[in-house]
Amino acid sequence: MTHPQMDAVRDRIAAIFGGWGRGTTLEQMREGFAELVSNGRAPDQTPVDLDGIPGVWFGEGPGVLMYCHGGGYQMGSIRSHGPLMADLAEASGQRVLGFDYRLAPEHRFPAALEDSLSVYRWLLDQGTPPDHIAIGGDSAGAGLALATLLAARDAGLPLPAAAVFLSPWVDMLARSETYDTLAELDPLTQRGKVLAMVRTYLGKDGDPSDTRATPVDGDLTGLPPILVHVGRNETVLGDSTLLADRAKAAGTEVEVVVWDDMIHHFQVFPELDEARQSIMAIGDYLRERIG
Repeated sequence: MTHPQMDAVRDRIAAIFGGWGRGTTLEQMREGFAELVSNGRAPDQTPVDLDGIPGVWFGEGPGVLMYCHGGGYQMGSIRSHGPLMADLAEASGQRVLGFDYRLAPEHRFPAALEDSLSVYRWLLDQGTPPDHIAIGGDSAGAGLALATLLAARDAGLPLPAAAVFLSPWVDMLARSETYDTLAELDPLTQRGKVLAMVRTYLGKDGDPSDTRATPVDGDLTGLPPILVHVGRNETVLGDSTLLADRAKAAGTEVEVVVWDDMIHHFQVFPELDEARQSIMAIGDYLRERIG
């Protein structure tokens, strides 16, 4: 069955990524990624200094979604993911806190995790009740959010009330068979590209089995309820399955919603009806959990 809206998305992805070659610089890639994910939108936002980490607020409301952007730990920013965060704020009726954590290769693992945990501590230090906080992210940002939960728990910090993950990439070992079976359907996340991002993030001597980098292998007990939205046509679908199995075995509540015909972090593509439907459903979940 054809999906004209998805065809338009694939064309837009190809137009940007197809121009990348051996001579493309990292800054050019970051610029192209920001253009693709933001679709040129620049929503209203309020800057905030998170103890030296650049942050912004989107929306208004009684609760806070602390959001970790995706981009393979090398790309992505408030600029690229600001429209998605603003959409989540509108759909949920809550505030969304976005931040620019340090990126590789300039700042390798565990810099991103250190920054994310620092932002969570900042939220708590502001007097934000933990039961009014959710944490979320897409792709690598979802992996970062999960690692932040584990680090916060292990540090003895109170945990947020919920977590929401969009197309989570939580396994730097790329073990799932969906990296092979769905490769032809996914224009964004191929195993070779994923493993290249792992090397850049961890460094040549880094260990991808470190549970701070591959949090799905960590102890998932005592975590808040988790909602996952993932596309059926993305290679990291198996990461969501693995996360659900591991979390349930640890006694953590988890719900996985699989969207037919959808690709990696499809919610950033406003061309898709399913993008808005997913965002609205996530918004309803956040209203129930932290609103």
